[in-house]
Amino acid sequence: MKRSRFARRGALNRDAELLARLAAGLAASSSRIEDDFWEQRLAREIDRLLRTGNEDTLNLALDHLYGANGRAYDGLADLIESRAESGVLGSAGSEHDVALFAAPLLAWSRFTIPSGTLAAGLLAAARTQLQAHVLAGGTRLALADFLFSPDQLPRGFVETYRLANQLAKAAVEDKDARIDPRQLPETTRFISDTRYLIGVVAAPRGEALFRWQEEDGSREQAATQWNAQGGGALQPLFTGCALDPLLPDAYHAACRSADQGLRVYSLRAAVAFLQTVLNVRPQQLRAVLAPFYEERLEEYRVGFTLADASEVVHGVVWPLLGAEDETTDCAAQIEAVLEEAGVGSVIALENRFPLEFCDDCGMPMYPTPEGETSHAELPEDLPQAPAHLH
Repeated sequence: MKRSRFARRGALNRDAELLARLAAGLAASSSRIEDDFWEQRLAREIDRLLRTGNEDTLNLALDHLYGANGRAYDGLADLIESRAESGVLGSAGSEHDVALFAAPLLAWSRFTIPSGTLAAGLLAAARTQLQAHVLAGGTRLALADFLFSPDQLPRGFVETYRLANQLAKAAVEDKDARIDPRQLPETTRFISDTRYLIGVVAAPRGEALFRWQEEDGSREQAATQWNAQGGGALQPLFTGCALDPLLPDAYHAACRSADQGLRVYSLRAAVAFLQTVLNVRPQQLRAVLAPFYEERLEEYRVGFTLADASEVVHGVVWPLLGAEDETTDCAAQIEAVLEEAGVGSVIALENRFPLEFCDDCGMPMYPTPEGETSHAELPEDLPQAPAHLH
């Protein structure tokens, strides 16, 4: 998945050097036919590295190009993602286009947001709604029987490729696939977070995969129907949670959309959460936002206090994504969301805070109105709520 990278110095191995050279050729191409020439050769090399599990070489080539040749980096990253999440599968004398997709679900709750193995009934309901509103007619589908948290998503291109292949074989047979939960890490608990349904859609070679590829379909219509019908089908799993289903899409694009959406969603969820647990109106809350740096600006953090107090009762992290940097006016975006949510006052600090975490529990430290950092701690007379909040 495309992300901010630190350029690294060091010699390239032969495979990484070849990837960088082919990507540079693609970046300099001046015609569609030349694009095809470079892309075919790049795809062949990427496929070989994915099959052999050579994640390090893929990342080495990307690190080499990052900052040195932006167009080559983007082209290589796009093609690696594409080859990891989609392809052509032959079966019973026919060929199918197959694509890994994800359906992100934004949720918040005072309680635990669910994850883990999905019951057969919920899986069948999700399948029905996806086939009715998101996938093209005549496609085949395989869903993983697992609701993934961000901690449990495939780590890297090779793991994504392997999951896509596992599900693709099931999709051609129009069956779902079992995921062994023992092979996945534990889920970290957050007040607001994303969950993912993951599947593969298969169609005869050259046919539409998604509803919006058909003449009478559109992304807007698919998003509206999935939000209403898909969300309704999945709501029983999310008892005690607020739920906002996002449009299912190709895997890497869906994950980026979820990362973007969760930033705004988490701020709104924080205001709703504090209204619930503190029994206050948004106007009685104050938000303090500040930039946090490591080698460069990494994220903004927002500390929430009561309007007449300095103690941070809740905090939210707004990470920088993709090509965002110090020139991106994230602070204005954050202020706009908080003001829209009705927060009584917003303080934007210009201090350059270090990327600081608690030595004892590892939780982020949040800015205070006095320009310092502090834990986020709910008042002690709220025994049902967690002491440390993310």
